[in-house]
Amino acid sequence: MDASAINIAIVVVYLLAMLAFGWWGKSRTRNNSDFLVAGRRLGPFLYTGTMAAVVLGGASTVGGVGLGYKFGISGMWLVVAIGAGVLLLSLLFAGTIQKLKIYTVSQMLTLRYGSRATEASGIVMLAYTLMLCATSTGAYATIFVVLFGLDRALAIAIGGAIVLVYSTIGGMWSITLADQVQFVIKTVGIFFLMLPFTLNAAGGLDGIRSRVDASFFQIDGIGVQTIITYFVVYTLGLLIGQDIWQRVFTAKTPKVARWGGATAGIYCILYGVAGALIGMAANVALSGVKIAAKDDVYAEVAQNILPIGIGGLVLAAAVAAMMSTASGALIAAATVARADVLPFVAGWFGKKVNTGDTENPEHDVKANRMWVLALGIVAIVIAIITKDVVAALTIAYDILVGGLLVAILGGLVWKRGTGLAAAASMAVGSVVTLGTMIILEINAKAPLDGVYANEPIYYGLIASAVVYIAASLLTRPTDPAVMQAWQRRVSGQEPEDAPEEVLAGR
Repeated sequence: MDASAINIAIVVVYLLAMLAFGWWGKSRTRNNSDFLVAGRRLGPFLYTGTMAAVVLGGASTVGGVGLGYKFGISGMWLVVAIGAGVLLLSLLFAGTIQKLKIYTVSQMLTLRYGSRATEASGIVMLAYTLMLCATSTGAYATIFVVLFGLDRALAIAIGGAIVLVYSTIGGMWSITLADQVQFVIKTVGIFFLMLPFTLNAAGGLDGIRSRVDASFFQIDGIGVQTIITYFVVYTLGLLIGQDIWQRVFTAKTPKVARWGGATAGIYCILYGVAGALIGMAANVALSGVKIAAKDDVYAEVAQNILPIGIGGLVLAAAVAAMMSTASGALIAAATVARADVLPFVAGWFGKKVNTGDTENPEHDVKANRMWVLALGIVAIVIAIITKDVVAALTIAYDILVGGLLVAILGGLVWKRGTGLAAAASMAVGSVVTLGTMIILEINAKAPLDGVYANEPIYYGLIASAVVYIAASLLTRPTDPAVMQAWQRRVSGQEPEDAPEEVLAGR
């Protein structure tokens, strides 16, 4: 067998294993809590692995190596910003979030403010998670196109179907086991295979230094403004993303959520440094290879530097990174759609829907499976028909941070924050973010320059913060009964069936 055939065989075995995890997870899924948050029973090892897996996707793995190839050591900052977000979330808020015993970010807002005005946040969160899933689905298809020679649409459909099957069948339990294996594969692939082999091929750090520009070793070589933007967008975004919070909900105890997450954050930072070093070494080792785009560097290293067989494992690591993000975003989208968006939309028509069935857990799990299946198909279709899903994800990410960040974090850290202030800050922050983006796009010299600009998220955050503080001080404090219920919840005194009641809208 030649190297290509061996690589294909390794990736195929990995994909079949992903399907097997779906059936394993099904045996552990008996109710709503099992399907959506793995029964809230994950210990330190499983929790750390699944948290690291969900945040380190294709942008962190393939993209991180590409940034190192182009900018040197400063290419690490994208992934370092992600790791910083996981660290901050874990050390500052994860313990409190885990004690809430809920399923969505919007439910936290309702509990904290006692106001239905904040329910619109579910729509923004659904857009964000759905676009994140579509982006990841389209990303791992690029590996399939190169490896199997498939048409792009067919590659997306096959890869998306695999994620869809194991996510639908077993829910969070299947995703957790898949993430754990993906975490191991990524660790071995990046730290123990790609890093030493590429450094050796480049002659070590001394060999790299002698053949590249000195800026490759400058910590701010990628640009200070770019580094700041990474922290604003990714660090702050990770503090409030439904896909990340849903993993926090899986932790067995607040201690696991806090320290298991902190460990994952440190791992992410090391992962970013390793990716940048691999890219730097590849710049030297692959100097004779024509690289069309920086994101192709990862695959070129696997095919041209690594020994036969090991390249297949490294390609599987890239697919693993993308699939873990896609599956996490998919179940997050389904959870938000059923728990938040459906009741919100029905309320506009004067109807009330029961989004949880505590008397028939098996029926409840089936309903969740249908939501995952339906939204998974939507994500696959979006990935196939949209050539620039990244632009849509950028818009959703900017609104997520510019519109929702202040209201969410304000509710966690400031007792004086009120529901009217939260709703107003969300509305103003979202409008300012979108409005600035539209104005910049109209005046942009090239298409999408306004979408990718830094100003929309900055202006949105500032406007949201000003409105939240001012409105909180000008409106009546939150009802004492609501605050008492909130304090009981964060102190862990609420009964165990509370999350089911919240989801059912009772």
